[in-house]
Amino acid sequence: MARFFIDRPIFAWVIAIVIMLTGALAIRELPVSQYPSIAPPAIAINTSYPGASAKTAEDSVTQVIEQRLTGIDGLLYISSNTDSFGNVGITLTFDADTDPDIAQVQTQNKVQQALPLLPQAVQNQGVTVAKSARNFLMVVGFVSEDGQLSGTDLSDFLVSTVQDPISRVDGVGEVTVFGSQYAMRIWLDPDKLNRFGLTTGDVTSAIQAQNTQVSAGQLGGAPAVPGQGFSATITAQSRLQTVGEFENILLRSARDGGEVRLRDVARIEVGAQSYETVARFNGQPAAGMGIRLASGANALETADRIRARLDDMQPYFPTGVEYVVPYDTTPFVQLSIEEVVKTLIEAVVLVFLVMYLFLQNFRATLIPTIAVPVVLLGTFGVMAAFGFSINTLTMFGMVLAIGLLVDDAIVVVENVERVMSEEGLPPKEATRRSMGQITGALIGIGLVLSAVFVPMAFFGGSTGVIYRQFSITIVAAMALSVLVAIVFTPALCATLLKPVEQGHSLTRRGFFGWFNRSFDRGTRGYAGLVGGMLARPLRFMLVFAVVVGLLAFLFLRLPTSFLPEEDQGVMFTQVILPAGATQERTLATLRKVEHQFLVEEKDTVRALFTVAGFSFAGRGQNMGIGFVNLKPWDQRTAPGQDVKSLQGRAMAAFSQIREALVFAFVPPAVIELGTSGGFNMQLQDRAGLGHDALLAARNQLLGMAAQDPRLAGVRPNGQEDTAQYKLDVDLQQAGALGVSASDINSTLSTAWGGSYVNDFVDRGRIKRVYVQGDAPARMVPEDLDKWYVRNSSGDMVPFSAFTRAHWSFGPQRLERFNGQPSMEIQGQAAAGYSSGEAMQAISELVGRLSPGIGYAWSGTSFQEQQSGDQAPALLALSLLIVFLCLAALYESWSVPFAVMLVVPLGVLGAVLAATGRGLSNDIYFQVGLLATIGLSAKNAILIVEFAKAQMEQAGKPLIDATLEAVRMRLRPILMTSLAFGFGVLPLALASGAGAGSQNAIGTGVLGGTIAATMLGIFFVPLFFVVIRRLFTRPPAADAALAVEGSH
Repeated sequence: MARFFIDRPIFAWVIAIVIMLTGALAIRELPVSQYPSIAPPAIAINTSYPGASAKTAEDSVTQVIEQRLTGIDGLLYISSNTDSFGNVGITLTFDADTDPDIAQVQTQNKVQQALPLLPQAVQNQGVTVAKSARNFLMVVGFVSEDGQLSGTDLSDFLVSTVQDPISRVDGVGEVTVFGSQYAMRIWLDPDKLNRFGLTTGDVTSAIQAQNTQVSAGQLGGAPAVPGQGFSATITAQSRLQTVGEFENILLRSARDGGEVRLRDVARIEVGAQSYETVARFNGQPAAGMGIRLASGANALETADRIRARLDDMQPYFPTGVEYVVPYDTTPFVQLSIEEVVKTLIEAVVLVFLVMYLFLQNFRATLIPTIAVPVVLLGTFGVMAAFGFSINTLTMFGMVLAIGLLVDDAIVVVENVERVMSEEGLPPKEATRRSMGQITGALIGIGLVLSAVFVPMAFFGGSTGVIYRQFSITIVAAMALSVLVAIVFTPALCATLLKPVEQGHSLTRRGFFGWFNRSFDRGTRGYAGLVGGMLARPLRFMLVFAVVVGLLAFLFLRLPTSFLPEEDQGVMFTQVILPAGATQERTLATLRKVEHQFLVEEKDTVRALFTVAGFSFAGRGQNMGIGFVNLKPWDQRTAPGQDVKSLQGRAMAAFSQIREALVFAFVPPAVIELGTSGGFNMQLQDRAGLGHDALLAARNQLLGMAAQDPRLAGVRPNGQEDTAQYKLDVDLQQAGALGVSASDINSTLSTAWGGSYVNDFVDRGRIKRVYVQGDAPARMVPEDLDKWYVRNSSGDMVPFSAFTRAHWSFGPQRLERFNGQPSMEIQGQAAAGYSSGEAMQAISELVGRLSPGIGYAWSGTSFQEQQSGDQAPALLALSLLIVFLCLAALYESWSVPFAVMLVVPLGVLGAVLAATGRGLSNDIYFQVGLLATIGLSAKNAILIVEFAKAQMEQAGKPLIDATLEAVRMRLRPILMTSLAFGFGVLPLALASGAGAGSQNAIGTGVLGGTIAATMLGIFFVPLFFVVIRRLFTRPPAADAALAVEGSH
C-alpha cells in the first residue's frame, strides 16, 4: 500500500485533508466538560410527614418505600435519611451505564406501589421522584447593595421571582433555597384565647371560612330563558390580601353586638414561611439557592445557561438587589481544560525540538510534525462518533498520544534518512526500500499499542467510564498514526526530502556534526556493552530477577487512591453545635468562621456565603455551612495559598472553638460523587441491635480513629441525639373530661409546630397562611399549661388536666443504607498517607467493634474500591492481549516473551517516580502504566523485528543479527522515547488548576519512559537471545562473536 501512495502523493494529501476536515467539523459540535458522566446516575425520592418524629417517619414512610424498591435495573445502593421535621429523603444510586430516564421511570413505578400504604398526611403532601446530583453545581446569592431589603425580603424575592425560572433551565436537576417566601403568620396568644373561650381550632375554622375563593357562577348563564340578551360573571368573596383584612376576621359575635376578631387574640404579620435558615454573604444579610446538576447534564453548558437567565432577569430585580455566585465549580473546569490544551501545545513544541535534534533537517522534521494535526483532528472525529466530549480525560489521552503518534512517522523518516545516507539512494527509491523494511514493525507497534489500551474500553462502572475515555482516544490516535505512517508519511518523504551524499551525517560540521560523531561513538560503546551482556546471560538474568523482585516490593507498598485531590478554588466549612443549640448560637459560631476567612485569610479568600440551619449533615438550628470562594489561581501563587494549606490553617483556628465542631474540607475530585474528599463510609447495624447500640459503636469508632496516625478529621456526617420533651396524654382521663383526641392533637400541632391553613394573594402570587403560637408562649415546658382545649360541654380544659410530660433523649436524624440502620462517617488520610490507606485503616477499626456492626462504602470511596478491584484484571488482560498479538505477528509462542519481559523495567520506573513524588496508585497512574507497557513493548519490537529480519532474510547468526539490530535501531529508539518523554514532561511539571491529575499521569509515564528506554535497550537484546536459545540451538560461532563484540 505504501508504494501506491509513494507514486500518488496528491491522493495521500487528499486523504489527509479529508481526515482533518472531519475533525475540524467535529470540534465545533463536541461539548466541553471537566469529566464525562463519571458519577453514577442518582434518583432522589422526597416527601414529608408533618409533625412526625424521625422514628415515626422512618417506620411509617421510609421503610415502607424502601421495601418496594426491589427489582430495579442497575441499582448499586440505596441511602436514606429521616429528620425530626418529618422530612424523608431516599437516594438511589445506579451503575454508571444506566439510563437515568429509565431509572427514574422504574423508581416512580415502585413509589406508586408504595403510595397507598403511606399515611394520609404524606399522601396529601405528595412524593416527588427526580434525577439529581449529590453536590451543588453552584450557589447563587442575592444581596441588597443599599441595605434596604432584609434577608426575609430577599428570600421572598428569590422564591417568588427567581426560583421557578432557574428550575426550568435545561440541565438543572434540583434547586435548594436557603430561605423562604412570605407567608401570612397568625401568632396566637393563649391567654387571650382562654379569656374569650376560644381554641386554636376556632381560629383555623374562621380563617378557612372567611379566607376563601367562591365560584359564584354567571348571570344569564346557559341554559338561559328565551329572550335573555345579557350575561355577566358573578364575583363574590375572594381570598384576603392584607394584614388588615386578616385582623378583621370574625371569630365570635354576640346578640348584644359584641365581637371577637382575630386581632383580639393574635398578632398578625407578613413574615417568612419558614424560619429554619438564615443566609449571609460576606457578613451581610442575603438569600441564596444551591443548584444541583441533573443527572447526565453538562456542567459548563448548564452554568452558562443559568448565568444567562439571571442576566436576562437582572433588569427587573428590585432596586439595589444584585446576584453573586459565591460557589461555582465551573471556572475550575474551564481553566483545567485550558491548562491541558496549553500542555498539549507545549508537548508538540518539545517533540518538534527532539525530532529536529536527531533528524537535523528541517524538511525531515517537518514531515512528522505535519502528521500531528492530521492524527489529532482525526481523533476528534472519532471522539464525536463515539459521543465523547472534550474533557480532561480525552485531552490527557491526546497528550499521551502526541509522543506515540509521531513515533511511527519518526521511524519512517529516520529509516529513509538512514537508507539515503548509507546507500546513496534518491528519496523515492530510499522510501520504497525503507517501507519494505519497517512496514511490519509499524503494523506490529500499532497492534501492540492498541492491544494495550483496548481492554480498558470494556470495563464497567464509573472507573470503566474513565478508562473508556483514554482507551478510545489513544487507540484512535494510534490507528490513525499507523495509517498516516503508511499512507501519508511515505508520500511526504518521497516528495519533500532532498537527495544526500552517502555518509553525509558524519561529515557535517558544527553542533550537529559533533552530535552525530558523539552519537556514533556512543552507539559503538553501547553495542560493546550489549555484546558483553550476551556473553554472560545468566549473570544479567539474575540482575533482572532482582529488578522484578524490587518492583514487586515497591508496587505493593505504593499507596492507593481513586483520583488525586485538586485545588478547585472552592472549599466547604461545616458547623455542628451540640444537639438542642439554637439558631442564635449557630449564627454566633458562623461569625467566627467569617472572621477567619474574610479577615485572617483575606489575601486568599474572595468571598464567603454562610447558611445557618442547613448543612450536608442535615437541617436544624444547630447546623451551619460555609461556601468558601478562593481568589483565582493566578492571584494565589505565593506559598501557602493553595486550598490544602488554607484548609490546614482553618482547621487549626477552628479547633479553638469550644462550643461547636467546625470542619473545613475540600470537595472531591469529581464533584458529582459527593460533598467532600477523603472517604465516605456507612456504619451499619446488620443484626438489629438498635439505635443506641449503633450510636455507641459509632462513638467507639470515632475514639479509635482519633488515635490512629493514618487518619485525620474523622467525623460523623449526621446529627447527634438530642433532648426531647415527651408528652404523655392520658386518653382515658381526657375522655372522662369530654375532650376528644383529635382536638388535643390539632391544638398541639398548631400551637407548637404551626399549621398551614390555606392561601392568600400577595402581589398576584398565591402564598400560605400559617397559624402558630406566638414565641413567648412556646419557649419553656411550663408554657404547655397555657393552652386549653374545649370539651363537649363547652368548658375550657387545660392540658395539665390530662397530660404528663418528661424529658427523654432521641434522634434528630435517622439514616439507612441498603435497608439497614446506618450512620455516615467521613474522614481524610493523615499527612503522608493515601485515601486507600485511610480506607484500610478505618475498615480495620470497624473490625474491632461489636459483632453485628458492619460497614459499606459510598460515594467516592465506593468507586475507589471498585477501581482497585478492577486494576489487576485490567493489567493482566492488557498483557495477555499484547502477548497474543505478538504471537500472531511473529507466528511464534516464544519470540513475544522477548518483548514482554521488558515490561517490568518500565513499570519499575513508573513506580519509582510516583514514590519519589509521594503520589499514589490511582486511576491516572494505572493509565500511565498501560502507556508505559506500550512504550516498552514498542522499543522492544524495533529491536526484535530488525534482529529477526537479519536472521531470516540476511541469514546472519543470532548474536550477529542481534548486535546489528541494536546498532541500527538505537537512534530511532532514543528519538521516539525522548519525543514521548518530552511530550509528557509538561504534564509532570504542571501547576495551577488541574495540576493534581496532570502530575499523577505525567509522573508515572515519564518515569516509566526513562526506565523502559535506559534499561530496555540493554535487556531486550539479552531477552531475545536467551529466548531464541531456549527454543533453538544456536550456532557454535555465536559465543565467539559475543566475546568479540564485547571488546
